[in-house]
Amino acid sequence: MQYIDLISQTFHFPTENFRVENDELYFNNVPLMDIVRQYGTPLRISYLPKIGQQIERARRYFATAMEKCGYQGNYTYCYCTKSSHFKFVLQETLKHNAQLETSSAYDIAIIRKLYEEKLLDKNVLIISNGFKRKSYTDGIKALIRDGFQNMIPVLDNMEEIRAYDDLEQPFQLGIRVASDEKPDFAFYTSRLGIRYSDVIDFYRNQIAHHPQAKLKLLHFFINSGIRDAAYYWAELNRFVYKYCELKKICPDLDTIDIGGGLPIQTSLHHDYPYQQIIDEIVRTIKYVCDKNFVPTPHIITEFGSFTVGESGAIIFSVLGQKLQNERERWYMIDGSFITHLPDTWGTGQRFIMLPLNNWSHEYQQVNLGGMTCDSDDYYNSDAVTINIYLPKIEDENNNPTTQYIGFFHTGAYQDTIGGYGGLQHCLIPCAKHVLIDLDEQGNLVTRLFSEEQSSDAMLALLGYNT
Repeated sequence: MQYIDLISQTFHFPTENFRVENDELYFNNVPLMDIVRQYGTPLRISYLPKIGQQIERARRYFATAMEKCGYQGNYTYCYCTKSSHFKFVLQETLKHNAQLETSSAYDIAIIRKLYEEKLLDKNVLIISNGFKRKSYTDGIKALIRDGFQNMIPVLDNMEEIRAYDDLEQPFQLGIRVASDEKPDFAFYTSRLGIRYSDVIDFYRNQIAHHPQAKLKLLHFFINSGIRDAAYYWAELNRFVYKYCELKKICPDLDTIDIGGGLPIQTSLHHDYPYQQIIDEIVRTIKYVCDKNFVPTPHIITEFGSFTVGESGAIIFSVLGQKLQNERERWYMIDGSFITHLPDTWGTGQRFIMLPLNNWSHEYQQVNLGGMTCDSDDYYNSDAVTINIYLPKIEDENNNPTTQYIGFFHTGAYQDTIGGYGGLQHCLIPCAKHVLIDLDEQGNLVTRLFSEEQSSDAMLALLGYNT
């Protein structure tokens, strides 16, 4: 049986993002083999139009949900910069009027650079999260002093407010509430945020009479993300009740930030009910507020992976195959899972994996091995099946053919976790990176963002080129 028959019978295929023409895979209408023929492998690609599509998609979900229940309040989409700090990502999100969420002092330097290049103005909403060092709070204060009027530092601990006491002008604050973690998590309560039992007294004692600070928002985030689970709904209810309690004594409070965690597609079987979940989130917030006779708040989200994850892919060549015993056949790729896709190694994350060519070939069960000498550098199970199947790398006449495979929706976190541009395990170089966009006529435009990391660059980092 041909590989394409296996996929068509196992999944709903083709999909909105994937199809096969002339035995070759298309990703978001991009002919991937044409890209490979031009640039080679290993190759990381970023399909920029997907970023804007995701932003508008989430806005539609919330607009629909708010209209259904007559919700009185605005929705604001923030991009969580830690998911991918690349300039081309920030440019694309800002082009679609997304606001920003930061997590470190170096994010503030990025804000400065974007402002200098007129890619954002001083009206941009900036939610600053995280446990903050002095360099981070100093950067936040500098932006506030320079007229960034929608800069909102979110207090992660009660001592942080003292860092802003020397601000001369009025400014807005948020409070992050420490949620309880999943029952099977290593810790009972998140290390991030202020305990529920401390929030009211903290506001009364340190914020209510502050000469400059106004409490604008309450922040909430569940580490496991937005899931249709009793745990998530219980924590969301608890959070909105705390908002209502605080709103009754804090007239300036009018916004809740429910963080990020909207999942991306990691399997062709993906059937996450986005609209139903967001309908229920909005309905829950309205129900609890109405029950407590409190006006419904504005809603902010901080979607990172959802924004950029599905725009990315990485493509490898199969360098050869090895039959190690009677059953274990290995396809050896020209990259490393530890360095190029660290989430697969570090957290067991699975992505959509598909061949780029040879869809008419017969298939076989395989394991995928990386180039390093580390026994953990492998990938041997798909997101929804125990085994991996790929086309045989010989044609019907037993002539060898080159097999290309792609891992898709890898646009969030992989570069930063993998140490982009730095030293990686076994000195495996960062892959060549290509950006794919559409011109005004809808034609594909490709641009080389970075070459494969050179040996000279690594030697310089190691001190050999001094």
